[in-house]
Amino acid sequence: MDSLFTQSICDDLEDIPQTDQPVWILGKKYHVKTELEEIRKDILSKLWFTYRRGFIPIGGFSSSFTTDRGWGCMLRCGQMVLGQALIFLHLGRDWRWTSETNNTTYLEILKRFEDKRAAPFSIHQIALMGASEGKEVGQWFGPNTIAQVLKKLVVYDEWSSITIHVALDNTLIVNDILRQCKVEGGTTVEVDGTEPLKAPSQWKPLLLLIPLRLGLNEINPVYLDGLKTSFKIPQSLGVIGGKPNLALYFIGCVGDEVIYLDPHTTQRSASIDDERDVDLTYHCKSASRISITDIDPSVALCFFCATEKDFKSMCKTMQDELLVSAKQPLFELTAERLVNWSPAEDVSEAMGASNFLDFEHIERQYDTSDEDFELLG
Repeated sequence: MDSLFTQSICDDLEDIPQTDQPVWILGKKYHVKTELEEIRKDILSKLWFTYRRGFIPIGGFSSSFTTDRGWGCMLRCGQMVLGQALIFLHLGRDWRWTSETNNTTYLEILKRFEDKRAAPFSIHQIALMGASEGKEVGQWFGPNTIAQVLKKLVVYDEWSSITIHVALDNTLIVNDILRQCKVEGGTTVEVDGTEPLKAPSQWKPLLLLIPLRLGLNEINPVYLDGLKTSFKIPQSLGVIGGKPNLALYFIGCVGDEVIYLDPHTTQRSASIDDERDVDLTYHCKSASRISITDIDPSVALCFFCATEKDFKSMCKTMQDELLVSAKQPLFELTAERLVNWSPAEDVSEAMGASNFLDFEHIERQYDTSDEDFELLG
């Protein structure tokens, strides 16, 4: 069965262009001419959350919201980002799904996103939590709204064992994240089937979301190279964005095109416990592409750092490849938030000062003495 399923996917040659340029999928580099099948397996293994119909009404039985068609696309994109973070943490970056997969940890992850109120990251939980961000059920979310909602929801799910940081004001503040993720004498959850096991840890795995506005009605061309570079960072978890009023989850790039998963397919809601084949509906058989210039300027960059080493390495890569060498950086990277800053000050000087960090000072401040921190020196 699995070989026939895979063959049906590979028969479509329009998903990935035949090119000499590298293909990047969530920080991993591929070459089409020698790794086309691996590219497709990687994309197929990503969790694909779409519109669903026929679920229990959101907000109780007096509600008419039994489908999220027409309004839930950004909520589904948020599910995809969070789901992929859980896959990376609990199964690893190189884990691959097939139609015969019966991995208990994978199924446990999938159940957390089912269309039922009890699931911690269901469309129900996300939509209802949206009220705390001023969004009624049925209203469309933007990248920042879904980021804030997911940040609140993960607190209530110990099994997932991650924390979410939302970097606001186009600024990534390193010490804020270190304070959030470093827990002295803390524990993290390692998964063995459905039973969580406590393991000593001083780092809470991090899903980092950076909401940005990269233009008015379209992306300013000065940001395009930086946006493409973001997909190449090893800790990349893609970009939440889309076209006007059409949310998409961008998972990679090739040349001047971005590769995405599209939530705009309406499928029947069903439980994986009741119908095992429903698992097939959570995986997209082929990728889609659009020009990077067609993306709406409102986006959220996404990164996942399972360990402190990952975070430090990511900061170093961002500083070298996204900020210092860029004509117009996508965002600022600074140790601490600037205090007593006035808009009347020279903004360019402020940016220039904050785009280079003294990582050795940060190391001493937080007593992070492991040998890997030298990567940031």
